[in-house]
Amino acid sequence: MKRGEVILTIILGLLILLVLARLTTPREIDDINPNWTCEGNYLQKADIIWVTPLKNNVPISNNQTWCEEILAMNKTIGMHGIYHSYHEFKYFVNETELQKGKEIFNDCFGYEPTLFKPPYLRLSLENKKLLEQNNLTIKWIWNQNIHKVYHCENTGVFPNWFHDLF
Repeated sequence: MKRGEVILTIILGLLILLVLARLTTPREIDDINPNWTCEGNYLQKADIIWVTPLKNNVPISNNQTWCEEILAMNKTIGMHGIYHSYHEFKYFVNETELQKGKEIFNDCFGYEPTLFKPPYLRLSLENKKLLEQNNLTIKWIWNQNIHKVYHCENTGVFPNWFHDLF
């Protein structure tokens, strides 16, 4: 086999592995918050729901009916930032802000989050350490690439329907 054929074979093999991973790993949906519109069929398809606790200065815990509806779906729920601002976890987040987000999450769902995904997948090393010190398992870029990830309001890099292709 020539070098070019070997490289092409490796690339095709990796693409096949990526497709297989996306077909078998849990589906996720980002940007869950009662203040965002979310297509119900994508919410139903998802196995993991990524919730933003505080959007537009309104805590999710203010809407206990919504909290109960999300809990009743019996899905894995993780925390997706605090406010979901673009550079929120790229720059310094202090312990107080993080605890506030965790507390709002807890007030809504009755337990502290154990999973965390930074908004827009932006995360500084300092904030990564802060999250780890708070016993949060970080799902980041690799996770986003191997899972089908839908977005409320269809705001992802690819439209939601794209993720159903493979």
